[in-house]
Amino acid sequence: MTTTRGTAVAAPDVDGRRVTLAELDEDARNARFAMLQERMAAVWDAMRLDLDGESVVVVPSVSLSPTVERAGSLAQAFEERYLFLLLLLRQPRLRMVYVTSTPIDPRIIEYYLALLPGVIPSHALARLTLVPVGDSSPRPLTAKLLERPALLARIAEHIPDRTRSHLIPYNTTELERDLALTLGIPMYGADPRLSALGSKTGCRRIFGAVGIPHPRGAEDLHGLDEVVDAIAGLMGEHPSPEQVIVKLNEGVSGAGNALVDLGGVGDLPEPVRRAAIWERVRGMRFELPETPFDAYVAKLVADGGIVEERIVGEDLLSPSVQLRTLPGGAVELLSTHDQLLGGPSGQSYLGCRFPADPAYSRLISEAAMTVGERLAAEGVLGRFAVDFVVSPDAAGRWSAYAIELNLRKGGTTHPFLTLQFLTDGRYDADSGRFLTPDGVEKHLVATDHLEAHDLRALSVGDLFDVVARHGLHFDPSSRAGIVFHMISSITEHGRVGMTAVGDSAEHASELYERASRVLLDEARAASRPLALPD
Repeated sequence: MTTTRGTAVAAPDVDGRRVTLAELDEDARNARFAMLQERMAAVWDAMRLDLDGESVVVVPSVSLSPTVERAGSLAQAFEERYLFLLLLLRQPRLRMVYVTSTPIDPRIIEYYLALLPGVIPSHALARLTLVPVGDSSPRPLTAKLLERPALLARIAEHIPDRTRSHLIPYNTTELERDLALTLGIPMYGADPRLSALGSKTGCRRIFGAVGIPHPRGAEDLHGLDEVVDAIAGLMGEHPSPEQVIVKLNEGVSGAGNALVDLGGVGDLPEPVRRAAIWERVRGMRFELPETPFDAYVAKLVADGGIVEERIVGEDLLSPSVQLRTLPGGAVELLSTHDQLLGGPSGQSYLGCRFPADPAYSRLISEAAMTVGERLAAEGVLGRFAVDFVVSPDAAGRWSAYAIELNLRKGGTTHPFLTLQFLTDGRYDADSGRFLTPDGVEKHLVATDHLEAHDLRALSVGDLFDVVARHGLHFDPSSRAGIVFHMISSITEHGRVGMTAVGDSAEHASELYERASRVLLDEARAASRPLALPD
């Protein structure tokens, strides 16, 4: 194995010859990875048989948008966002290795293990190995891990049978490929060589190739000159757009997006219009206001991006569809969500409601399945999501436009899988409903952004005290209640995430609003200044 800095240890056999990754060029690594991935189908099938030696290695490494940097406790909180995967330990033989940048508070682990239905928490804990790297620097977790061969050796020791184990990443890059090769286990995720399909340029090309509606625009742009040319081209069409969005190819959750207001530019005569477009582009509003203009342009030049018309409407909504491709190539539609967006121009992901409104869920599901079938034909493996904007016409007929494709887990993944693991339910695409095995309908409301300055007055222990005193927990008997996540960011950042599960959309909203109100009230009380002693 080699890290990005050249440290080398022996990689496990793939074709009968032991080498280090340092000896292999990119083509050789990709060839060995393709051979390793051929094991995934057998591993996947075996996971349903409750066999000895089953294990998973979870590395929630987040390779962020080039305009975002997270470090310290906030980066740790995003790595802990996928602790819902501990619910897989309900399988009595499964062993799990969970890697993070810094140690997880033991009380957070206890919180999740207490959610396990029909499992003794101590038995699950004995099958869980937590591996903190001890490095809070703002770099991908996988990069930190690959720099530490001794730590990799420790992880390998906790894989009882490599033929019954696989790697679960957040997203897939060459780093995760190298980690899979080093551990000798396949990865449940897209081959990094296919990552361009999930870029902003790639998804527009796929939407065009499969013939689903998407906003007017242009892709594969490298520099402001090309952005201005693309906007000028759009301005020459009818109707002329009032706003366009510039997107960096690798932006996530709205980061990397910038809004260009073109109001009035279309009325200008042709000779002065281009200068006006330049002026508007220089004044574009970044979704992350702290984004440096020069750094953004440098990323655009280096990595590319797109321009597309901003779809507008009075009742505009932003649903998404989650799907997965299985090792055998089958495509499964998993869920639909209505995304809750915010930020300066409403492009930042804040949370979601599930399921999406049945009025348009089938419309977006059919379009997303078309995309999924194309991705499966390209060889994509694992979870992905297609984002849309939808709006009704005067007669109430909905139109849908595909706007993004995410070849990774996303903000809707952890709420949905939390619900699925806790209820054993399934989403029915035909009816647009999620049903438990006994036919009870379930809904959820989730956020990663319950934020307030006063929340910093609460510790992890205080949060759990509030949960206990006010009944803000998940009730396994009714299969309803609250599950918190990103817990470790509450004290430093005044931020926590939660998923509210109810029997109806209204019930889930009521639980969500009550939990938010109670938590904020308790935080305000904890923030009151102490009276000085007599």
